[in-house]
Amino acid sequence: MKFLAIDFETANRYPNSACSVGLVSVENEHIVKKKTILIKPPYEHFEFTSIHGISWQDVKNKKTFKETWGTIANFFDGIDFVVAHNAGFDRRVLESCCSTYGISKPDVEYRCTVRLSRSVLKIRPANLANVCRQLFIPLNHHDAGSDAEACAKIMLEVLKR
Repeated sequence: MKFLAIDFETANRYPNSACSVGLVSVENEHIVKKKTILIKPPYEHFEFTSIHGISWQDVKNKKTFKETWGTIANFFDGIDFVVAHNAGFDRRVLESCCSTYGISKPDVEYRCTVRLSRSVLKIRPANLANVCRQLFIPLNHHDAGSDAEACAKIMLEVLKR
């Protein structure tokens, strides 16, 4: 089994304003590859800096989503599914960024660790910080790489059960 855990941070309320993505590949129940990428969104307006610590100054000289797509797309090769904590959000960001830049969105199944944390692990509330606390998973919350890795570890715990 091979899956991708993904987490986006956005600059503002527009779903195509990704300013960071965390990608974690899991194969045969082992994390095999991790990457965090800062992304220059199509807007200079940053509304969520106080949450994730990323500002326009941090990304203004970084590559756009379109310019980083090759690296991101490689993580989708041969996967069985994508997992995210609140998968609807991350799916919407990915699809919106793809649409903005004329990129074909990946045709993959999404699984949500919020739902799985509730239904399989019986953890409530199922926010990422609480689930990680309950499972003793280290977390630097709202760092896309840390959030994606935590999500991968949650999914691995779900698969054990």
